[in-house]
Amino acid sequence: MIKRLACASLVALLVACGSAPVAPGFYRVERGDTLSKIARSNRQSVQSIVRWNNLTNPDSIEVGQVLRVAPPGGASTSGATRSNGGVSASASPRPAPASEDSAPSSAPASAISLIWPADGTVIRRFDGANSKGIDISAAAGTPVVAAAAGTVVYAGNGLRGYGNLLILKHNAEYLTAYAHNRVLLVKEGQSVARGEKIAEVGNTDTDRVMLHFELRYQGRSIDPSKALPPR
Repeated sequence: MIKRLACASLVALLVACGSAPVAPGFYRVERGDTLSKIARSNRQSVQSIVRWNNLTNPDSIEVGQVLRVAPPGGASTSGATRSNGGVSASASPRPAPASEDSAPSSAPASAISLIWPADGTVIRRFDGANSKGIDISAAAGTPVVAAAAGTVVYAGNGLRGYGNLLILKHNAEYLTAYAHNRVLLVKEGQSVARGEKIAEVGNTDTDRVMLHFELRYQGRSIDPSKALPPR
């Protein structure tokens, strides 16, 4: 039971910044939430929440995302109209401003240097909304290597949509994730070196053979290509 709870908390590192309590005036999105439901629960309008959180794509919110649900600095919400439109919790193109969970809009470019986790062709790039990482097409069984030295904080298939998944923690701010693997070659708690083989490319929980690779900075998805060497 203890191990199961620990694994669940580690999976949450990928889904969101964590499950720490949020400050008054903020709300953490849960599975099944819609923007209209959140607005009704907090007696606010959808438009106000969109404005307070700078949601450039209000058609999409992310499970685990922290939203401001009270006026900043006591500002009035008068003049805003309520909307009945619902939005399913999925992915957000830009993280919403929050309290202790808020992350800078971009990570320092030189803060971490990665190597390519697999040889192959990039078939999908990061856009922050529909793609939170990059997809690398490669033959089944192609080695997957650690993009940087770190510790395995999750190894399993408990996160729907990722198949056999590895999450490596590199320091207090950076995580990398490796999804859809055919086989996992390392275990939770294990330290791995940069370039060490950790898995093999596969197609678990996806319709084609590929590696889905993500880079997270303070829990938020950022473009991994900015930290990878050019090809």
